[in-house]
Amino acid sequence: MKLLKTTLLLLSLLATGCNSKELNTKQIVLDSKNLKTIDDNFSKNDSSWSQKTGTWVFKNGLIKQTSTKNYFPLILLEKEKFSDVDISVDFKPISGNIDASGGIVFRAVDKDNYYIVRANALENNYRLYTFKNGSREQIATATVNQPSLQKFHNLRVIAKGNHIQCYLDGKLYIDHNDNSFTSGYTGLWTKADSITEFDNFKVIGR
Repeated sequence: MKLLKTTLLLLSLLATGCNSKELNTKQIVLDSKNLKTIDDNFSKNDSSWSQKTGTWVFKNGLIKQTSTKNYFPLILLEKEKFSDVDISVDFKPISGNIDASGGIVFRAVDKDNYYIVRANALENNYRLYTFKNGSREQIATATVNQPSLQKFHNLRVIAKGNHIQCYLDGKLYIDHNDNSFTSGYTGLWTKADSITEFDNFKVIGR
């Protein structure tokens, strides 16, 4: 019985892309040809940022999501669409009782269809989701040391073709393949009553 439970657990982890420690997989490298870079430290309010839900405030070189009434606050940078992409951002979870999270959105077709990778200061997991027609589905997860409140942490996602890697504080925790979306906008995301600050948003891609 113990062997059966262990086998089932391993199969479950493989099916969801779950891991309990940093992966040793080789980092995705984007081809250097025709790469574009967007580097935003939020020192000014760029009109290319489009608020979809929530209340996003540009202030003191940060962007802060302050609404506690929208379940999935979302802001998209509608300056450029990317397919292969390397995105990073620093996020600081300030508060939240339901959630205290921050996430990177990529390959967003619109406000209802995109990938999102997020970390949550109230949970010891790091998760990759798809949103399809506004419905969220978890496609990969990893166990991590939960981010601390009131401290900045770094999120990073690299996507090349259907290969997606997600990093938290410089460590690779998710390595997954998915064909749901191939191109779209990048952006930021929180959940429920999260009050979260973001800084140093950088996109490299094509």
